[in-house]
Amino acid sequence: MTTTDAVPTPSDERVAALRARVASQFADVRADLEALVRIPSVSNEAFDRAHVEASAAAVAQLLRDAGMPQVDVLRVTGADGTAGAPAVVARRLAPAGAPTVLLYAHHDVQPPGDEAHWSTPPFEPTQRGDRLFGRGAADDKAGVVAHVGALRALGDELGVGVTVFVEGEEEVGSPTFVDFLHAHRELLAADVIVVADSSNWKVGVPGLTTSLRGLVDLVVDLEVLDHAVHSGMFGGPVLDAVTLMSRLVATLHDDAGDVAVAGLVHADDPEVDYDEDDLRADASVLPGVRLAGTGPLTARLWTRPAIAVIGFDAPPVAGAYNVVTPRASVKLSVRVAPGQDPAAATAALQEHLLAHAPFGARVSFRDGEEGRPFQAPRDSAGMRAARWAMGASWGTPPVDIGIGGSIPFISDLLDVYPDAAILVTGVEDPDSRAHGADESVHLGELERVVLAEALLLEVLAPRG
Repeated sequence: MTTTDAVPTPSDERVAALRARVASQFADVRADLEALVRIPSVSNEAFDRAHVEASAAAVAQLLRDAGMPQVDVLRVTGADGTAGAPAVVARRLAPAGAPTVLLYAHHDVQPPGDEAHWSTPPFEPTQRGDRLFGRGAADDKAGVVAHVGALRALGDELGVGVTVFVEGEEEVGSPTFVDFLHAHRELLAADVIVVADSSNWKVGVPGLTTSLRGLVDLVVDLEVLDHAVHSGMFGGPVLDAVTLMSRLVATLHDDAGDVAVAGLVHADDPEVDYDEDDLRADASVLPGVRLAGTGPLTARLWTRPAIAVIGFDAPPVAGAYNVVTPRASVKLSVRVAPGQDPAAATAALQEHLLAHAPFGARVSFRDGEEGRPFQAPRDSAGMRAARWAMGASWGTPPVDIGIGGSIPFISDLLDVYPDAAILVTGVEDPDSRAHGADESVHLGELERVVLAEALLLEVLAPRG
């Protein structure tokens, strides 16, 4: 069990004063979020980079207006020559004897996809009920304004040093993140790092993310013929590459839907579980479709491996003609459990695929991205402070949650700052639909996040 007994907390009067201050300033936080959402800062290379530049400039101005004395827009060139996107770094030095806290978020967003799937235009923030809709409204421009709102609420009463780091390329895999850390190691050094890019348990119940799955992806190429041949003349003894690839992909899971690749590890099951009806609703599972796998749903989502086919190259239905297809390719995305080495996971996956190549088909690989998983200590001074702050803001203690997705740069932060305490928080909830159509943030939750962060900074300050 975790406790908050060792946390020296501020008085009830101080908590009430900060709560009132956050509430009185929240209209400004919302307006700031709407202004950021209107900037289509998609970092994908197919989109106009000028919008990412405009977004960085807007974030920099927000931080200046929030009282940060040193604000810069910085970028680096990666070791491979990749030009980095603009990141905003704002700094306020710590008072004597006080710790420094690094507040992370990102201002770039995912592409909107087919706008016909949105109920309202993706870059025009729109309120429906308690939620504000728009691309980036949750992921992660809400994280940006949460930092700004907390700093405004504390103002000159801020008792810790703060560095705000708002990245501009997270949605494309942070290609120059490590180079940026090394180039600005001293500037970003901190005792506590708050990564505001995760989720809460549900609306009304905060979550503190203590584990993240890692990521491995690779392209699998399968070949069976040197060239296409007539399906009527040669079909039968020669199976086409699409059929063989389908048989190969089917070996990745057993009949229950559990991953069947030897060498992919499991972490311990979480202490909480996900209601199946809630999961089906949150994931928009169609009626009659059974959920895959065995064991607790949270284990299947957070602490066990998962494999998905995220791309399939084969002849399209439109224009198909009668040949035996000679080759096919799939892109696999593998989420690996905390405790798994991504390189070992890649090797295990390749070994499995080679061993199960159907009918002697030729199988080869093109390696892709690897990201390490994350497991936070269950109890530490930073965790106790965060749990107190969240409990004081929401009125209920946070749930320790995992995230099935990956934030690989957290491991990079730990490599560069091994003594820092990393706290993974967020503004999203299960209905935020980050990366999808009709992305949204719950406005009540956003206000509670602002207050919780202000209280966290307050409780991390030395107390007389």
